[in-house]
Amino acid sequence: MSGDYTKGRQSTTQQAECGVVTTKGRQSTTQQAVPALAQDDEELEDEQVSVTALPLALTLLAELGGMRLDQALAQQLPEYSRSRLQEWIAAGLVTLNGTAANSKQKVWGGEVVVVRPQAHPSELPYQAEDIPLDIVFEDDSILVINKPVGLVVHPASGNWRGTLLNALLHHAPQLAQVPRAGIVHRLDKDTSGLLVVAKTLVAQTALVRQLQARSVRREYLALAYGAVARDGTVDAPIGRHPTQRTKMAVVDSGKPAITHYHVEERFPGCTLLRCRLETGRTHQIRVHLAALGHPLVGDSTYLKGPQKCPPQLRAILSVFPRQALHAERLGLEHPSLGEWLEWRVPLPGDLQQLLQQVRSAAHEIA
Repeated sequence: MSGDYTKGRQSTTQQAECGVVTTKGRQSTTQQAVPALAQDDEELEDEQVSVTALPLALTLLAELGGMRLDQALAQQLPEYSRSRLQEWIAAGLVTLNGTAANSKQKVWGGEVVVVRPQAHPSELPYQAEDIPLDIVFEDDSILVINKPVGLVVHPASGNWRGTLLNALLHHAPQLAQVPRAGIVHRLDKDTSGLLVVAKTLVAQTALVRQLQARSVRREYLALAYGAVARDGTVDAPIGRHPTQRTKMAVVDSGKPAITHYHVEERFPGCTLLRCRLETGRTHQIRVHLAALGHPLVGDSTYLKGPQKCPPQLRAILSVFPRQALHAERLGLEHPSLGEWLEWRVPLPGDLQQLLQQVRSAAHEIA
């Protein structure tokens, strides 16, 4: 299977256990355009607010009488969105006649309002944060990380701090000069495993092009419900769910998505799979396996009701708190050396324990 990825390259496979490599990175002075990254950008609000904006004092107009405070302010301060004004009111940044206000209270015109504008987290520079990183490999060009469960990769709504990006800026401050601090692909918050980061613009360009060419090797271990009969491939486009916009789904209008899967181990009511990504869509493995009728154990987003399973195993699988998915293997052509490198990391403790429990229960059933 690896022949498709190593042909024509000098192959020097590296096996890496979880450890820390302390090699200082060097920022490349070469300026090069970076292609679009593997994931779409989170949309930011159009309005821009100065971090040091001065308080705004205003007298509400008489014609606004009878409106809610947030509605009146949206009329009198059209440069700010109503949702932004509501956030400031809720945060205590708006006073009405010198006292704290709430969005729903009625105004009658003539009241004195003081608004203290505050920048939205999406508009602030990303901050370096001292967050431990499990570094598997590092040199002047790339950084390979074993991401733990619970770590968000990139700041977004609800997670503006405490992300991998913030940790990268602390570990290698020069990454502030590289778009997205060198992040070129993502893992879901509750997916563990390997992820590569570019340390220079040149390396970022090279990695993004490899992702676009589908030459990066990404393999995951996944515990899925049901008896998967044989190895196979899912070739089905993925896009936003037509009605549940926080979910992804197999839809005709989606982007091409291909997942190869191989049966590693079978148990009563579930199967351990090795999945290889050919593309990298949001939630790809989770969506494709759910579409096959084999959703991931612990995947609260894509599980639909109780799954057929022996009672002994159901008691174990139903309480697993996150999707049973781990990015176990990563292979790519080094951006500077031109050599093919690979890394593998073991399952994290929670998945190891889960599999031990499943094997024990399966043995008792047999």
